[in-house]
Amino acid sequence: MPDWLTTSFAQPPSDWRVLAFRLVAAAVFGLLVAAIYRATRDLSRVSASFPGTLVMLCLLIATVTQVIGDNVALAFSLVGALSIVRFRTAVQDTKDTAFVIFAVAVGMAVGAGHLAVAVGGTIAAGSVAWLFRDPVRHRDPHGSRPYHVEVRLGWLPEAGEAVRRLLCRHDAGAEIISAASAKKGALLELTYRLRLPRGAGLAAIATELKALESVESVSVHQPGADA
Repeated sequence: MPDWLTTSFAQPPSDWRVLAFRLVAAAVFGLLVAAIYRATRDLSRVSASFPGTLVMLCLLIATVTQVIGDNVALAFSLVGALSIVRFRTAVQDTKDTAFVIFAVAVGMAVGAGHLAVAVGGTIAAGSVAWLFRDPVRHRDPHGSRPYHVEVRLGWLPEAGEAVRRLLCRHDAGAEIISAASAKKGALLELTYRLRLPRGAGLAAIATELKALESVESVSVHQPGADA
């Protein structure tokens, strides 16, 4: 066997049983973070893959911590290497950012062998998240799904109000989440968020909206449905 190959692996990182235990523990704690997230947050505001991302993040941070160990130079090298990573989708809610840090902290604690810190941090952060959880009406209830309805319409004073009234007939909690102009200000684009029962007639809702005066186009889609 070549010398360069044997010397490259002359010093194994740690006992494989310790490594396996820490990675399994990181996955378990990641699942706990994701479960807390699903129980306290409005899932219609983010991608459906976000809870799974928290689990992977916790596991990967634990892995990176194992690689770093007590090597300060390696720690700085890994920070520089990881700094090139960019998220394609920005985290828009500060609570979601807190959950990302939550997963990172727990993964780092498990990877460094501080299981008590991971347990205490999970209990403390989970309790705070539960205390400040989203209202029940904002969380995903059984039998309904969140949808985004995008409507493009002309600049009539009553047009936007007519759209709102129609959507509120299907969901009293329907709310506008964005508004923008199009075609150099000739049209207005409105995006509403609402919840509809499973199997709701989306085509019928789109037809009702299209029948309103000045409505140019209608688009209905489910947020978080990864393409």
